[in-house]
Amino acid sequence: MRTVIPMIYLDNAATTKVAPEVIEAMMPYFTDEYGNAGTLYKLGRNAADAVQKAREQVSLLFGCSPDHVIFTSGGSEGNNMVFKGLRHRLSELGKKHLIVSAIEHDSVLRAAESLIEDGFYITYIKPDADGKVRARDIEDAIRPETGLVSIMYVNNEVGSVNDIKEIGDVCRVHGVLFHTDCVQAAGQYPIDVDRNCIDFATISSHKIHGPKGVGAIYSRYTNFNDPNGDFLQQVIEPLIHGGHEQEYGYRGGTENVPGIVGLGRAAELAVANMKEDMTEVSIFKQRFYMAIRDALKELGESDNCIHINGRSVIEPGKTLNFRFDGVDAETLLLTLDAKGICVSAGSACRSREAVPSHVLTAMGLSEDEARSSIRVSFSRYNQTDEVLLAGDTIARCAIALRGIQTVSEGSGAAMDSENK
Repeated sequence: MRTVIPMIYLDNAATTKVAPEVIEAMMPYFTDEYGNAGTLYKLGRNAADAVQKAREQVSLLFGCSPDHVIFTSGGSEGNNMVFKGLRHRLSELGKKHLIVSAIEHDSVLRAAESLIEDGFYITYIKPDADGKVRARDIEDAIRPETGLVSIMYVNNEVGSVNDIKEIGDVCRVHGVLFHTDCVQAAGQYPIDVDRNCIDFATISSHKIHGPKGVGAIYSRYTNFNDPNGDFLQQVIEPLIHGGHEQEYGYRGGTENVPGIVGLGRAAELAVANMKEDMTEVSIFKQRFYMAIRDALKELGESDNCIHINGRSVIEPGKTLNFRFDGVDAETLLLTLDAKGICVSAGSACRSREAVPSHVLTAMGLSEDEARSSIRVSFSRYNQTDEVLLAGDTIARCAIALRGIQTVSEGSGAAMDSENK
């Protein structure tokens, strides 16, 4: 009889469990309320009403009015919408200089690079050793031809939190558009687009216990009642053409009503539970790390063999990135997977690549150190006992792998000596 290994899921920065309340909200739109939101009869009007309600729920997450929310397929599409949608207008204005941090998500880095063929050029801002981007470095990089600054709110690999207000203030003073990827911040930290001078912000549903394949972007320039709105509406070009009445003309295509409803409910829950969730995941993170240290002590190992990358364990947040000396992260991940523990070696969108994390190397880690690093991230659906068990198991597996590697290296050195 096959033994079923219980799963401990600690990769909530990659994706999250869909909340039961979200599933409940979505179900009618898969069954009885299956109308197309663009149709005029009652079934369609019901769907349109559901989309509008979700827009209102998501607007609370951004701190904006509902008519500034555009639904997308997720964070990557939203990030691309900003860069590619502004391409022609920035070109017309001669604002072909872009500023992004060196630790942005791939979708921001690749979207920015896609504009190079149109004559744009990019300044990459390096973070400090903790993974934070300094506003003064951004201000130093701004030039008369700078058109857009894009700095993420919370880093997806190490959990570092940037001072979005200070960065937004700098951009506003210099008349530069400011975009921030809030995919990891949503549900953890308040997003106040007016206070923080944010022009564009992106979120993804599946990072806040919603369904996959849906997200949203805040755009300051979608409100047709705003005197400036009509002008800028024509300037920001959609990625998907057709369906000019859908999503204010920004995104053609039939609305994913169940997904949008799910995002709306997830956003509502995220706003309501933000403080409680932040406290809970921060405690999980600290207990997890203490379980690792306790296991190392029990094994007679010094805790000098473990190193935190970036944000300190005692600071609030769901993400912890760390490494063990002499332990390959991929080998450790596979060992843990066999024991039912799910963690990652960095961003899920690059987990199958052999290259070391661009985030960690930008922070000053060597390629070997980056390849030794793993990321754990928690959610409200974790339990204290599984968090402690995971920490203990990870420490024991890491020490065992160090022992195997030491023996292997010793054997290789002996063979080399004999061959000489």
